[in-house]
Amino acid sequence: MTNDPDAPAISVLDLARALEYGEPLQIVDVRAPTRVQQGRIDLVHDSRFHNIVGSTLIAYNALDGTGIDPSLPVVVVCGHGHDSKRLALHLNAIGCRARSLTGGLSAWMRVAMPRALQPPPSLDQFVQFDRLGKGALGYLLVSDGQALVVDPPLEASSYLEAAADRGARIVGVADTHVHADYVSGATKLARALGVPYHLHAADSFYAYDGTPGRLESQAIRDGSEIRFGRCAARVQHTPGHTEGSVTYLVDDEIALTGDFLFVGSIGRPDLAGKTAEWTAQLWRSVERAKREWPSTVRIYPAHYGGDAERNADRSVGAPFGQLLQANPSLQFSTREPFAAWVESKNASFPEAYKRIKAVNVALVDVTDEEAEELEIGRNECALGGR
Repeated sequence: MTNDPDAPAISVLDLARALEYGEPLQIVDVRAPTRVQQGRIDLVHDSRFHNIVGSTLIAYNALDGTGIDPSLPVVVVCGHGHDSKRLALHLNAIGCRARSLTGGLSAWMRVAMPRALQPPPSLDQFVQFDRLGKGALGYLLVSDGQALVVDPPLEASSYLEAAADRGARIVGVADTHVHADYVSGATKLARALGVPYHLHAADSFYAYDGTPGRLESQAIRDGSEIRFGRCAARVQHTPGHTEGSVTYLVDDEIALTGDFLFVGSIGRPDLAGKTAEWTAQLWRSVERAKREWPSTVRIYPAHYGGDAERNADRSVGAPFGQLLQANPSLQFSTREPFAAWVESKNASFPEAYKRIKAVNVALVDVTDEEAEELEIGRNECALGGR
């Protein structure tokens, strides 16, 4: 944690660590309620989250009536970390121990916590990146000094730092599918490093109308292998959430399932207006996984819904055998009840998802600021909600 005598501050990474370690603190979000509804820091209990618009907060001469507990530290959150500085100073003047969140919610939505996982035999290092604001996950796989990055966000500096810390050179970048809830950083990272970008050919177009994308990608298909170091990540086509959705299998011990299969649910097939067709594909992918995957393979998805899906070390992932017992999407033996269950779970999704898809197949260009606005809020990629 950092402190400035003029504007006490805390970085998003330090806040993330504090919340994960269970430090008691309060969040005072000074943005408009409509903005808070789109996305907020939700790792604190509701009793410790206060939404008080800045113009209202500045008028208080005491904490009475704010709901803020003077005995607990406060982190003040605005959009980009500007207004929160002034309001943190004001709160300190009326009886708080307050700090401003550097970069505001914008920075919070970008922060990714790295977590080292147990690597299978052909890997030396296996790292999961947890993007707390989105409930999104990406991965770094390292073998003999070479690395593959899977499902990176637009801000991928944490992946580069993790690779450098491990003495690894990134030799490939891959997406499990064309994402709808965030702007992928895969093509940007691949171009910057001069390495291949891997994507299934069926996802190289705009799913809503079939317009071919302008991606520069190295097409993969079922049975392809992405080789780096002594590792060969095997591609299994698992469509249903998208037509080109794939799972990357390593040593039959880990499966990076993207948005095909989550710990607590499955990828929704209704994001492109082809629900019936994609539900049928999703069922075939489920049947194949049940038929071919060992119960011991650990499932590592691209998203999660909440803390209930975490392990004790805060990582997200579980053995397939465990999911076969507990994941509701895997409890069906025939397609008809599965399809009925899928239909019962359908819900609306953010309109921005259509534009994000267009960005991710290189049909639309956006600035970093526009990307930030498009992808604010947690993912809504799983059936049955987040």
